Amino acid sequence: MENGTGSCGEERPPEAQQTTVTEGAAKIAFPSPNEVFYNPVQEFNRDLTCAVITEFARIQLRAKGIQIKVPGEKDVQKVVVDLSEREEDKAELKEGASLASGDQPRTAAVGEICEEGLQVLEGLAASGLRSIRFALEVPGLRSVVANDASAQAVDLMRHNVQLNGVAHLVQPSQADARLLMYQHQRVLERFDVIDLDPYGSPAPFLDAAVQAVSEGGLLCITCTDMAVLAGNSGETCYSKYGAMALKSRACHEMALRIVLHSLDLRANCYQRFVVPLLSISADFYVRVFVRVFTGQAKVKASASKQALVFQCVGCGTFHLQRLGKSGASGGRVKFSAACGPPVAPECEHCGQRHQELPDVPLYYTLDQLSSTIHCSTPSLLQLRSALLHAGFRVSLSHACKNAMKTDAPSSAVWDIMRCWEKECPVKRERLSEASPAFRILSTEPGLQANFTIRDDANPSSRQRGLKRFQANPQANWGPRPRARPGGKASGQTVEERCRLLQNKRKEPAEDPAQRAARLKTFPCKKFKEGTCQRGDQCCYSHSPPTLEVAAEAASTGCPGTPCQNPPGPEAATGPGVD
Repeated sequence: MENGTGSCGEERPPEAQQTTVTEGAAKIAFPSPNEVFYNPVQEFNRDLTCAVITEFARIQLRAKGIQIKVPGEKDVQKVVVDLSEREEDKAELKEGASLASGDQPRTAAVGEICEEGLQVLEGLAASGLRSIRFALEVPGLRSVVANDASAQAVDLMRHNVQLNGVAHLVQPSQADARLLMYQHQRVLERFDVIDLDPYGSPAPFLDAAVQAVSEGGLLCITCTDMAVLAGNSGETCYSKYGAMALKSRACHEMALRIVLHSLDLRANCYQRFVVPLLSISADFYVRVFVRVFTGQAKVKASASKQALVFQCVGCGTFHLQRLGKSGASGGRVKFSAACGPPVAPECEHCGQRHQELPDVPLYYTLDQLSSTIHCSTPSLLQLRSALLHAGFRVSLSHACKNAMKTDAPSSAVWDIMRCWEKECPVKRERLSEASPAFRILSTEPGLQANFTIRDDANPSSRQRGLKRFQANPQANWGPRPRARPGGKASGQTVEERCRLLQNKRKEPAEDPAQRAARLKTFPCKKFKEGTCQRGDQCCYSHSPPTLEVAAEAASTGCPGTPCQNPPGPEAATGPGVD
């Protein structure tokens, strides 16, 4: 970061202090860290978005005979893109390829306007950092609209666009993002890429977004309301995303699938459907990249992609019930409601009840399985090997480091855990007969698990030590406070606020004088017995005790040292040793 002075539009005084941030190829000036929202922790989010849009541009422009040039990327063999269908056209193309002056495909470079390139909209641009990075790092762009409802943010955007020299690509816009997208519903006016990164939930913008994106276009959506998506407020999740989230060990993958469900549901209203490209859960947010297409037949199949998950409250076992099913009859595909439920009111393994969760299969975690039956935790390779030996598929998950995704039924998973418990026995006498552990372990396993480590149980990415999770970029990382007009409380840094609010719910430390006064309310037992030698130095009272206190006094003490806690109702929370 660099500190400097400058103005960010005509309304800003030139003497105002600025903070300059360099990220990627962009350089952004901020008048105040609290005036326009910026979170450095989400640099990974922006890096990933630039990479995804670059690959999307490669796919889209290749069909038009245009090859993108990515800085730092090794040159690949250039070929003439063949879009002809007839064989004679292909032959003529091959014969004339070496003679034609345009035998090399057209190219699109970073920072240049590509007339047949992508039209990008960043609906909630704030400082314009993301849009400017698109212009400086993504090739094959026709234009980038950087929109925000705040006049102050748009003023700052114009300054940053000029600062980075991308005015020919980036167009600042001040409008409500929903209204702007609704104004671009016509086929010829739609955007090829729409990026939405709101403060909190993107739910209010999704309906407009699925209509304003072009056929096969790319939607990039961020949700930072992870607490709602992970099950803290199921009713709030339903009101925003049309799904009821429950607390689960697989809550991060659950959050991703709820967002995808919500996008598909809104697109279906307009005979459109979504195809997920990449979905991640990172830190305090989820990020999904989907393409949007139009097709009545595919929309009819959307119900077959949705399901209810019945999750046991005792052992965490889950079962699926799809909302719809499809089948061929008489040369036609027919859709109908699925049959169910797939489970009884009680879990077949531990006897606890189910709850419904409208989502799709998730994953188990090692600590979840072992804590359910109160046994030691097997290693990740041991459990993966046991599943592979039993003939099932298994994989890791980016959403949780000790996750285990498998196509094994829940009965096989618990059979493997029963076999593991036999190698590391649990003290059965300590288990309650009503507990899930007792019910699960009282059944003999139906298969004999083999925990011998297999070579294919350790993925190549894990063997090479590749990073599966983003490292914390800085201290006190996480969600940032919402930007405030006028830069209120700008003088107080995040670190200062964290220090002031730390342990605010804990009881303050007791003052020494208050503690001495409190101890003097307790009678000294040794003084009562005539053996206390400390006199006024004793921390307890030497006043004659009342009859009630004398009757409750104990007969033990600690001569020469501070006396023990007095008995009675306060003994459990007494002062301890002085």
